[in-house]
Order: sequence, then C-alpha cells, then structure tokens
Amino acid sequence: MSLKSVLAATAVILAILYVVGQTFSRSITTEVTIAAPPGAVWQVLTNGENVEDWNPFITQLEGNLQVGETLQLTVHPPGASPLNFSPKVLVVDENRELRWLGQTGFIGLFDGEHYFVLEEQEDGTTLLRHGEDFSGVLTYVLFAMFGENTEAGFREMNDALKVRVEAKS
Repeated sequence: MSLKSVLAATAVILAILYVVGQTFSRSITTEVTIAAPPGAVWQVLTNGENVEDWNPFITQLEGNLQVGETLQLTVHPPGASPLNFSPKVLVVDENRELRWLGQTGFIGLFDGEHYFVLEEQEDGTTLLRHGEDFSGVLTYVLFAMFGENTEAGFREMNDALKVRVEAKS
C-alpha cells in the first residue's frame, strides 16, 4: 500500500470519526448569581496567578488569554486525580465570555468546549453560566466515568468564585 493510499484512508477514517463523534455529544451547564458586576467577576476569573488560592477545580491556569493561544490547565474534579490539559482559546470577550477547546488525542475522539458567560442583571449582579459541551466517539464512555465529578467540580468552582468576588466587593 502506498503512502498516498495510507494518507487517504487515514483522512477518510478521521472524517468518519469526526462526523460520528458529533452525534455523541453531552453537555454540562451550571449557573450562579454573583453579587458584583461582570468586571469584578472577570477580574478574578481570568487572574491565573492567584487561581490556586481560591479555585478548587481549576488549580492551574497558565498562558495568554488571547484567541488562538494555548493554555496550560490543571483541573481537579472532586473524587478524581488532577488532569493536565492544553486547550486552545476560542473566545475572549472581556467581561462577557471566555471559551476554550480541549481535545484528547485528535479531533473527534473526545473534545470539550469549556465556557464562562457573564450576564449583567438589572440589579447589578452577574449571572455566570459555566459549562462544557463534549463531543467525540468516546464521549459516552468518558462522560459516564467523569461526568458527575466534572459537574460537581464546576459547581464547587462557581461557589468559590462567588465567595471570592463578593468578599472583594
């Protein structure tokens, strides 16, 4: 079999895995209302230098929060060992939205698009929507293993962020 045939077959397999993987998706969505404006929430959320001081879920956040940049993250879901990721930043809309994409292996195997959306409320508080959309052929298997712990970690992080921001306000 020629190299050209192998590459063509590999491309077809990857395309099939990608398409199939998009049908196997799961999401986690959490919310918390924080008694502070979005700017105050954003300042704490995006300060990677002090993340280990308050965040029980994302215990390391290094890199430039700029679209296209790669971050170095350590996440520690409750009841699980810490995991290191190198996601790519997709959206940085100051005081509104932060989004990155993490992948396991290659695209379509197990991908997670993690997001934080801040919405200013009429009463001056901030509604934080924090979640992740998972896709890929291994989603159901890995989600069954880690989904509950991951959601619990998101909720713990939300609560800790709320305490940290409100203490500064």
